[in-house]
Amino acid sequence: MVARQQRIDPRKVNRATRPQAKGGRKSGPPPVRKATAADWIAGARIRTLPLAIAPVALGSACAYLLSMPGVHWVRALLCLAVALLLQIAVNYANDYSDGVRGTDNHRVGPSRLTGSGAAKPRTVLTVALVFFGLAALAGLAVVVLGQQWWLVAVGAACLVAGWFYTGGKRPYGYYGLGEVFVFIFFGLVATLGTMYVQVGEVSLEAWLCAAAIGSISCAVLVVNNIRDREQDALAGKRTLTVLIGDRASRILFTVLLVLVPFGILVFFAIFYVNAYLVYFVLLAAIPAAVITLFAKTPPELIVALRLATVTALTFGLGLAAAIAF
Repeated sequence: MVARQQRIDPRKVNRATRPQAKGGRKSGPPPVRKATAADWIAGARIRTLPLAIAPVALGSACAYLLSMPGVHWVRALLCLAVALLLQIAVNYANDYSDGVRGTDNHRVGPSRLTGSGAAKPRTVLTVALVFFGLAALAGLAVVVLGQQWWLVAVGAACLVAGWFYTGGKRPYGYYGLGEVFVFIFFGLVATLGTMYVQVGEVSLEAWLCAAAIGSISCAVLVVNNIRDREQDALAGKRTLTVLIGDRASRILFTVLLVLVPFGILVFFAIFYVNAYLVYFVLLAAIPAAVITLFAKTPPELIVALRLATVTALTFGLGLAAAIAF
């Protein structure tokens, strides 16, 4: 004999299985934690700031070498301020733009202010614009001191490029051009511009330094995009890593971090007494390359990313010291 099936009211099931808050009230999604001062500092992505410091150090060293009495340290410090403020501005702008597009909804790296809901998009945008404004003021001060008014156009290009990296309707960072921006503005413009505003010209050494540090900066972006490759592809963010694939990106990272900059370093090791000591920076660069080539998990790639930024800072400061002294 088959037992009679009891008809179940789905509304009763829902009421029975739905989580209940204290006092019998229905519980909703957990409240989003509001951003703290530590979150805002993290949003500035302090670990990326070596990419701003290194080219200014190299450009200043080349200026010092060319004309010791003519170096303008106030202008050098203003160049450093421009680079740091612009880097922070781009980081916040990237946080805002990726957040409102939904690109950061499934991040595997550190959470972002906008994407996590910890800060209102308008607030993050305002902070980004403030830092863009401060960078513009520092750059204007450099122009006024040197009376080189055509540099206003260069500064404007930096601001526009910083915003449209991930901002606007067609951000070029979503079309595989992020590395081009990094090489031009955090390699060539930062290094050559720093030297030029101090002594009015650029040297062969400055060009080589710009290429070397620009290459390392590109490597930092590549390993960051390797970590986020799958999420970026799902979100429609076609970074260079998404376009060329995982294995090619890992090889490219190694070329940019190790082969290009340390190949350029051969020139300095021949003509500058202490430049060979910069090869000790390979103690950070080679592990970063090995980890990236064989990493299986995002945390491993984060370690490689940190080693790459250490490489950028120590390479830049070390080579600057070798050139100047």
